[in-house]
Amino acid sequence: MRIFIITGISGAGKSLVANYLEDLGFFCVDNLPPSLIPKFAEVCFQSNGKMDKVALVIDIRGGELFNDLFPALETLKEDGFSYEILFMEASDNVLIKRFKESRRTHPLAPEGRLIKGIIEERQMLKKVKEKADHIIDTSNLTPRQLKEEIVRIIGDEKTYKGIIINIMSFGFKYGIPIDCDLVFDVRFIPNPYYINSMKKLTGRSEVVKNYVLKFEETTRFLDKLTDMLEFLIPNYVKEGKASLVIGIGCTGGRHRSVAIADELYQRLLEKQHSVIIEHRDIDKDNRGAGR
Repeated sequence: MRIFIITGISGAGKSLVANYLEDLGFFCVDNLPPSLIPKFAEVCFQSNGKMDKVALVIDIRGGELFNDLFPALETLKEDGFSYEILFMEASDNVLIKRFKESRRTHPLAPEGRLIKGIIEERQMLKKVKEKADHIIDTSNLTPRQLKEEIVRIIGDEKTYKGIIINIMSFGFKYGIPIDCDLVFDVRFIPNPYYINSMKKLTGRSEVVKNYVLKFEETTRFLDKLTDMLEFLIPNYVKEGKASLVIGIGCTGGRHRSVAIADELYQRLLEKQHSVIIEHRDIDKDNRGAGR
């Protein structure tokens, strides 16, 4: 089991790191009282591998409870658990700027000067920093660069495929899914809805799928779309995008969009991407306009 203790200076990016680790499959807990760390580790150990990667954000927000950190980590070690301390750092000028931009108060200076709270916090965390396995100074890091640093520290790029791709078929008559990043209209393909033998079927049936995919324009569209996605995906990953929702739409979301979404899904799987598929409108009432 891998346990990360995320700590460091307020405003240095601990919450952002926790979000990134969560995207990478870690079970994250924010502001856990340090004395509960050994018990929590035992619970995770008994989860049969469901919680084998854990990240705990522990900082001075806990007040006097933070003093329990070192005894808790010693107990953790005695219980046979290893851990890594990830310490987040940033310069005073950057921290002051971030606090002023966010209009948040420093936990050690709720009514006083920011710099006094920052100085006091540095003193309180001095020993923790000395024992840290990893120290990240976010003063000059963009969010994307910070994410890359986290992936590097984890050292297991297989854990993170770069991006989760969700392919969703839908019907324009029911509206475009609001969470789509890319939307493609496949209503230019001949419509099987108007063929009586296929009208009540869906794009998941072989007869409809074969009909939709037999046209040259369908094949060319899929080839061009796959090629474009192969260009876009690594660039999205480089910019830190964790998920991509691709909408494939026809009139009612039962025939053409379903068949093409399934075919695109298979193509991307073959290229070793992490892909999931959803047919939003496949079971909706098919009376009315053509599909």
